[in-house]
Amino acid sequence: MLYQQLVNTPFIIAGPCVIESQDLLFEIAEELVRLQGIFNIPIIFKASFDKANRTSVHSFRGPGLKNGIKMLARVKEKFQLPIITDIHESNQAAPVAEVAEILQIPAFLCRQTDLLLAAGATNKIVNIKKAQFLSGKDMAFPAEKVASTGNRQILLTERGNMYGYNNLAVDFRNIPDMQAFGYPVVMDCTHAVQRLGGADGKTGGNREFVPSMAYAAKAFGANGYFFEVHPDPAIAKSDGPNMLYLKDFEGILEKLLKGNYS
Repeated sequence: MLYQQLVNTPFIIAGPCVIESQDLLFEIAEELVRLQGIFNIPIIFKASFDKANRTSVHSFRGPGLKNGIKMLARVKEKFQLPIITDIHESNQAAPVAEVAEILQIPAFLCRQTDLLLAAGATNKIVNIKKAQFLSGKDMAFPAEKVASTGNRQILLTERGNMYGYNNLAVDFRNIPDMQAFGYPVVMDCTHAVQRLGGADGKTGGNREFVPSMAYAAKAFGANGYFFEVHPDPAIAKSDGPNMLYLKDFEGILEKLLKGNYS
């Protein structure tokens, strides 16, 4: 059972921010399967079919629910990787659950009761990302909403807090605070270095700090680590400035998982 595996062993969530093409998904998934074999660690494939919270109305959002789910299903079938993707509306929960092992609740939406209840009702794993305006201890209430459906397969994800305009700061005490509820906690290493809306209508970021976010989270006892990766973040259609280069991912995992940070 996947959830029990995630409770008992470190794990990685990785993939591109948004579905750009089937070829891109396959290229990244192929590398993740290779890394999974090298490090003997569970890897869950992540990509969004719709980025409904883009800064600008002109920003690329993705292929949408119907086509996006088909594309993720092909990744699952070809590479045998579990799938995680985010939902923004309650009516997306059931169709997404037909393909994804994990339904992700975006940080800005983690207080949306109907969305949480719909996700919980699928009896799939629910990953709730902590809002940028909440403390770790505040996440007891979103988790309680999902658990009220009888589904206790819950992950909680730290991704930083607002720190002035267009900036985030991470209080790593949120990791043990959320673990106190009895659920595994994930560190979202790439979104934690975002500069929200700070790039002339786009979200900026500082990818050079991503590895340190992971290493610090490990010191605080994180259960899992979330990374967005792309062959060429400079041309990525979403979150390029904070995504890792796919070619660098093996080296970062080597340091993270083996504890050699030099």
